[in-house]
Amino acid sequence: MQRKKSRMPRTNRKSRNVRRRQGSRKSRNFPPRTGRQYFLLPRKLQETWDSVAHVISKMRSGRVSLRKAAREFGVDPDQVIRFGRSALRKQKNGRYAVKKSDRLLRVLSVLTVEGRHEIALRDSRQASLIGSYWDAVQRYLQTGDDSALKKFQGKKITDASRKRHLFLTDLNELDRLGSAGVLSFESLYGRSV
Repeated sequence: MQRKKSRMPRTNRKSRNVRRRQGSRKSRNFPPRTGRQYFLLPRKLQETWDSVAHVISKMRSGRVSLRKAAREFGVDPDQVIRFGRSALRKQKNGRYAVKKSDRLLRVLSVLTVEGRHEIALRDSRQASLIGSYWDAVQRYLQTGDDSALKKFQGKKITDASRKRHLFLTDLNELDRLGSAGVLSFESLYGRSV
């Protein structure tokens, strides 16, 4: 009489491989596509992502090479290529150049009556507009010249979740926020408050 062997249930090899490919829960959302994914990342990954965005922006505005911009922000050029590939194009000579615009997620600060507020953007042109706005605010607070702020009156910015934010151009409010110490200009990228 032959005895049946008792078999332990085997785990499905396919499901194990899927879990392995997905990686840890924290890094699964990297690179982030939404503000929520960005804020769920550990602080170190947020800093890495911010550095990649800085490098791409520096390449675009300063017309510098990938290696030079990456060195300035202390990030490996290979990481920039890996995570910011959609913003780059490889040239015939093998070097990378930045595209005119991109859809990489950036978390930037905007001003409201209550103070600084972080929003997620997925458009480099909108991010540049916020940068120009902050330059105009800083110019006004330092010199009293509000001419650059006038072009932002009544204009809005659209964040990644399609919510619109009106640029704060009321000079009295800007003076109030400036004297309250709310406006510092170290960085307008994520967690700058």
